[in-house]
Amino acid sequence: MKNFTSEHASYVHDYLVYKLNRNESLLEYFYSLESMLMSCSYNRMACTAANFTWFMSPQFGLCYTFNAKLKDTFNRSLKYNADNGADGLLELRLYIHQHQYVPYLSNGIGVAVLVHDNEQIPLIEMTAMKLGPGRHHKLGYVKKISTFLPAPYTSCGTVITPGMEAMYSEYHDTDYGYFELPCYYACIQSYVYSKCNCGSPHRWAARFIVPPGVDKPIHIPLCNLSDSCYTEATSEIRNTQNIWTSYCATCDQECTYNDFIIRPTSLLAPPTYLLNDIKQFVESTTIPLPHNWSTSWVTDIQSSYVSLEVAYETTRTEVYSQQATISPVDVISNVGGHTGLWIGISFLSLMEIAEMIFRLCNSQCHRLRMNVKKKLRR
Repeated sequence: MKNFTSEHASYVHDYLVYKLNRNESLLEYFYSLESMLMSCSYNRMACTAANFTWFMSPQFGLCYTFNAKLKDTFNRSLKYNADNGADGLLELRLYIHQHQYVPYLSNGIGVAVLVHDNEQIPLIEMTAMKLGPGRHHKLGYVKKISTFLPAPYTSCGTVITPGMEAMYSEYHDTDYGYFELPCYYACIQSYVYSKCNCGSPHRWAARFIVPPGVDKPIHIPLCNLSDSCYTEATSEIRNTQNIWTSYCATCDQECTYNDFIIRPTSLLAPPTYLLNDIKQFVESTTIPLPHNWSTSWVTDIQSSYVSLEVAYETTRTEVYSQQATISPVDVISNVGGHTGLWIGISFLSLMEIAEMIFRLCNSQCHRLRMNVKKKLRR
């Protein structure tokens, strides 16, 4: 790509959007997992590309998820931390073919990774960690679970909207649950389409939308990057309360959210004893070799090899949960108790008033009798 310039690179994304709008596959433009995955093991048991599901990202291209929860649970069971009597250790060795990178499209070379719950959609553009080549990376994590009370205590949501269901279809039979941000993406995309007759080109998964008042998903084209309409419409719905309420009223915070606190560490890699094995793997793939591979293969390996292990650092899980300080039974009891108390106070007050009136009347009668007796004596 000697004559490839930054101006050429500016057309790449538009071309991919053009292919998507024609409902054509983009798989031929990205690496297959088989061409990158040198080895995979989970709890010391071998795993393969079949244990991954794929999805498209406008920023990172073709991405892969390990152990995602699928709707078809009979043909492929989930993997658990205690499988094979181990501790949930995932080990990957990858080769990223850095000489094949398209110039000017990326600020660096490496892989983007995300640790998330297998029922949670991977929002890799927002929360990915980027790992460089020539290192063995370890991602140690601690799991944190946050649980909020349902209505009437909070307005948290659990129901997947039709727009989210349409978007989840792009994640290939995965069984993801409710999540606030995808709900936002789906409703914002519906509004952008209503204003521009196309959707945001940064939301490849939201090419099927369900506008308000419509029962079935509709397929929409994506806007060109040079079209300012989608950015203006996105700003408008985010900054206008009545529009937001009309399109995104059901997008509440999740009632349960699982977060993973990551502590990354790394070592230099690969060790020299692995170089020949890596060389054999690279030469066995269908990816073209660098033109000077025969003399520079050691350097090329060091600039394309990425090793990764993911494991939990502790068996403890941090749990944050809301608890009702007053239950419905307590509310009824308190209302009844206070009502009885005030009724009792009111009755006592009425009796005191009646007694006071009686005493006043009795006093007046006594004075009248005394006055009458005095007059009779005269």
